[in-house]
Amino acid sequence: MIGAVHLLASGNIDISNHVTRKVFGLSIELDVVWATLIAAIIVITLGLLAARRATSGVPGKLQLFFETTVDQVNQLVESTVGPAGVKIVPLALALFLFILTANWLEVIPSSPHGATEYLPSPTANVNLTYAMALVVIVIVHAASIRARGLRGYVKHYFQPFPFFFPINVIEEITKPITLALRLFGNLFAGTLMLLLIAALLPVFIVPVADVAWKLFDMFIGFIQAFIFALLTIVYYGMATTVDAEH
Repeated sequence: MIGAVHLLASGNIDISNHVTRKVFGLSIELDVVWATLIAAIIVITLGLLAARRATSGVPGKLQLFFETTVDQVNQLVESTVGPAGVKIVPLALALFLFILTANWLEVIPSSPHGATEYLPSPTANVNLTYAMALVVIVIVHAASIRARGLRGYVKHYFQPFPFFFPINVIEEITKPITLALRLFGNLFAGTLMLLLIAALLPVFIVPVADVAWKLFDMFIGFIQAFIFALLTIVYYGMATTVDAEH
C-alpha cells in the first residue's frame, strides 16, 4: 500500500486523464459529459420502450424489470416515509436508475494496459455528484416549506431548543456535501484501483485483475445507487414530517 501511495505521489499514475476542452474559460471534461449523456439516454430510452410496450397481460422482461423496480421503491418509500412520500417516488426511481447506469459504464473495457477508461463512470466526477445532491436538497427544502409553511420551516431550525440552531444549520449544510462525496468517493476509488492494477501488476495479469475488480465494482455501484436514492427518500421524509420536530 505504501508503494502504491509513493507511485501516485511520484506522478507515474495520472488520476485525471480526461479529454478536456476550455469553454468560456471553464475546463470541460468531454468524456465525462459524453458518459453522462449516454447514461441519461440509456435510462430514457429504456423507460420509453417499457412505456410503449406496456401491457395489462403478461409483461415482457423490460416491463417486468420496471414494474419490479417501481414496486420496490414504493415499498421502500412507504416503510420509510409513509403514504405521504409518494411524491418522491419518481425522483428516487430516476436517480437510482441513472446512477446505477452511470456507475456500470465502468464495465466497458479500458485501454489494453488499463491506463485509460474509454467511457469513465461520470459519477466518479465530483461535479456530477454535487449537481445531483444540490437538486435533491433544493427539492427537499421546497417540499419542507410547502409542508410546514415558511414559519414552520424556519421554526424547525430552533428545535428542540433555540441553542440548537447552529447545529441544525450545519446539519442541513452537510447533507448535500456528504450525499455527493459518498457517491463520488466510492466510484473514484474504483477508478483509482483500476489505475493501480495497471501500474503495479504484471501486464499479463492486468486483464484478469481488471475483470475481477470490475465485477466487484458493479456490486459497489449498485449499493451506492441504492444508498443515494434511499437518502433522498429519508431526507424528504424528515423534511415533510411536521410531527417530528427535530
